[in-house]
Amino acid sequence: MYKRYLELLESRTLTCFLWGPRQTGKSTLLKALFPKAVCYDLLLSDEYRRLSARPSLIREELQAAGLSGDTQHEPVIIDEAQKIPELIDEVHWLIENRGLRFILCGSSARKLKRGHGSSLLGGRAVRCELFPLVYPEIPDFCLQTAINSGLLPRHYMAHKPRRLIQSYIGDYLKEEIAAEALARSIGAFSRFLEIAAISNGEIINYQTIARECGISAPTVKSYFEILEDTLIGKFLPAYRFRAKRRVILAPKFYFFDVGILGALAKRGVVEPGAELFGRAFEHFILMEVMAHASYSALLYPLAYWRTASGFEVDLVLGEAEVAIEIKSTAMPDDSHLRGLRAFREDFKTGKALLVCTAPRPRTTADGILIMPWEHFLQRLWGGDIMA
Repeated sequence: MYKRYLELLESRTLTCFLWGPRQTGKSTLLKALFPKAVCYDLLLSDEYRRLSARPSLIREELQAAGLSGDTQHEPVIIDEAQKIPELIDEVHWLIENRGLRFILCGSSARKLKRGHGSSLLGGRAVRCELFPLVYPEIPDFCLQTAINSGLLPRHYMAHKPRRLIQSYIGDYLKEEIAAEALARSIGAFSRFLEIAAISNGEIINYQTIARECGISAPTVKSYFEILEDTLIGKFLPAYRFRAKRRVILAPKFYFFDVGILGALAKRGVVEPGAELFGRAFEHFILMEVMAHASYSALLYPLAYWRTASGFEVDLVLGEAEVAIEIKSTAMPDDSHLRGLRAFREDFKTGKALLVCTAPRPRTTADGILIMPWEHFLQRLWGGDIMA
């Protein structure tokens, strides 16, 4: 089992929501951190039936156990909490009247927001998110495996993960998420997933995707929002603070896992040096930074920057504190630095970095740091990129 970076320290004193896509390891993490916790697993059919029929049972059982904020050593865990939204009202009462702490775990808050717990405990719970595996969690990390198999624990560990990945896509993305979308046609939603995957990391144009899918632009927009709500992907907004040049304002969209994305896009095995490797490499680095922003609790905003004339920076961290360009080249030259230099002309940037596959770090004459990807990730997770 991997030692996960997320420790849920907040749960020692506060109630937490723990969200994350299926199979990121939420249940495994909670069992490791809280082996003696009272746990309600709503994936168990008998547990689901009895609590959905009578949500008040959880209150009665915890009161009967004599649990209170003074006697509780570990939080009460409700796994797959989104399956019974009515339980949120009971949890709210137990927090207010018994001082209990909970961890409510699940893959989507959409049903909770639509149900009786739409207030999500009125701000009384901290929101935490579990990502797929990240660099510091994996001994002997292999970039080629990460890019082709993805970083869901079962997929990364598997010798031949393709069948597992296809099952994930078929059983979860194309059925459960389609049901979440209330899609009239599973086929149309599947087509949307394929086009969205091909468009991964590109500027979103709802009209273009709608034409290719044969559905309306508002439907496409709602499908993207559902993917974001269910943590299957994230929008990356455009950086627009005090723009001196005319910039692109539409967001980009990235799927949560590079391996799942590869299977959806039907790109096969990706080898170093190929164009698709470059796109997968950028995707991988971006997801590491997103996970770090969350796990570190720094919660710094992320954006990309692109001008109408074609200058681009892949990632802008915070208020231009760090600008990052990502290239899967071992021999970076001035052509790879054009975007960073244009960005620095417009904004006062703390650090300008090029993350690449070069064997050694170096600094250009004008102060741009060129970092091998492992060196960058070691500094990122060591706290040296964003203090």
